Amino acid sequence: MVHMLLHKYLTESVVHLAEKVAITCGDERITYRQLQVLADKVAAVLQARGVRRGDRVALFMDNGIEMVATIFGVLEIGAVFMPVNPLTKREKFRFLLQDSRACALVAHAALAASWLPAIDSLATLHTCIVTGQLADATSADDRQIPFPRQTDDTGNMLRAPSCAETIDQDLAAIIYTSGSTGEPKGVMLTHLNMDSALRSVMTYLCPRQDDVIMCVLPLAFGYGLYHALMSVATGATLVLEQSFAFPAKALQTMSAEQVTIFPAVPTIFSQLVNMKGLDQYDLSALRILTNAAAALSEEHIRRVRALFPQASFYSMYGMTECKRISYLPPDQLDVRPSSVGRGMPNQELWLVDDAGNRLPNGSTGELVVRGSHIMRGYWERPELTAERLRAGPIPGENVLYTGDIFRTDADGWLYFVSRKDDIIKSRGEKVSPREVENVLYELNGVLEVAVVGTPDTLLGSAIKAFIVADHESGLTERDVLRQCQLKLESFMVPKYVEFVAALPKTDNGKIRKTGLS
Repeated sequence: MVHMLLHKYLTESVVHLAEKVAITCGDERITYRQLQVLADKVAAVLQARGVRRGDRVALFMDNGIEMVATIFGVLEIGAVFMPVNPLTKREKFRFLLQDSRACALVAHAALAASWLPAIDSLATLHTCIVTGQLADATSADDRQIPFPRQTDDTGNMLRAPSCAETIDQDLAAIIYTSGSTGEPKGVMLTHLNMDSALRSVMTYLCPRQDDVIMCVLPLAFGYGLYHALMSVATGATLVLEQSFAFPAKALQTMSAEQVTIFPAVPTIFSQLVNMKGLDQYDLSALRILTNAAAALSEEHIRRVRALFPQASFYSMYGMTECKRISYLPPDQLDVRPSSVGRGMPNQELWLVDDAGNRLPNGSTGELVVRGSHIMRGYWERPELTAERLRAGPIPGENVLYTGDIFRTDADGWLYFVSRKDDIIKSRGEKVSPREVENVLYELNGVLEVAVVGTPDTLLGSAIKAFIVADHESGLTERDVLRQCQLKLESFMVPKYVEFVAALPKTDNGKIRKTGLS
């Protein structure tokens, strides 16, 4: 298999599908030819400003055409794109720029409150391309230049040539983890890493040229980003929304564009299954639904499938360090609904015990992954890299220790148990928060759940459940405890139940348990 440099996928789609709509975003539509022209312009500007092969370019933008064009423009000149979630605050943003030593930034003017103060004292950053109009023009300095317009005359444009010396071992991206604990870590991904992951995902999802892929997930994170790459690689049409904050608006767009593929996370699916009036939207074109980022409860899977019986539903598991690890074929949902599959094409995985010994099927242990999609390492974090990347079965090879605990059944199907550091030890027993959460999600009216351990002098750790409930459900603590006593062993029943209006989230929509106690 000859792997592609990522930006070559756009080149190939232009050859065959030049006038097809590549991206829609709000009222904007852009063809593959126009997307290539815009990417070339970004590449030309960056190259003229001195950005070279291997340089890091930070992208601080909401989902939009400019974001996608910039990704391909950066790759075209052999540079490394570094997407940053637009919700990132200024101090964290400054840290990311300093840590990566980014030499250029492409940012939305609307986000200036976060990026403008952060770039003042950064010696390495010499260019800031701004899309949109800054509210205060006097704040501009000579580093700031406008984002090239699609309507600019291309005849006089200095077109940036492709960086011919780029090979698939070169870095394509640095994606920082959400940093729910400790400082964010920059995951280094080569063209080979990303292309390997992309091809494996495409092998089992089987996207088509006539697909319309809706992305409400941030392109700054792998789950959303790879759907944009998959759309371009397939020659499909990508429909972008900034988020799912306004479900009615997103669903109107899905209906109008006749979306066929919809990737989402548990918080989005929870909104959908509890939404009134969903039947007023024509979502009959949906043929593929995917869930990742966090496991979806069996009850939510059942309700989602009931809402969209015509669509194939894929439960998936992955992490930034290697993009995707496993998926559950839709025909297995009725057999093993809580499983996340047995691994995807072109990789190997297994479980190990605390001593690193490989475990047979039917065991519980840490998941280890082997394949060409595994990260190069953490940016300038050799100690942390050594914790995750360790010697593999072939001399000179590294494999990824995920830090996630799984169990397998007799046939090798994977079932997520917990993050290695999330296991709760109560009454001398190990408790998987996920197992308790799954039981709670079966209750009518439960929208979101987080189960954590809280210090207890008698138990070691007591189980505590934080619950976001539909205010019309009338759900009580007594209802919650009765459900747990019926379905769980006594040591897994929560000692505390707290109803809350909302649960904290990470930047990519996962429930953040840090700080809950």
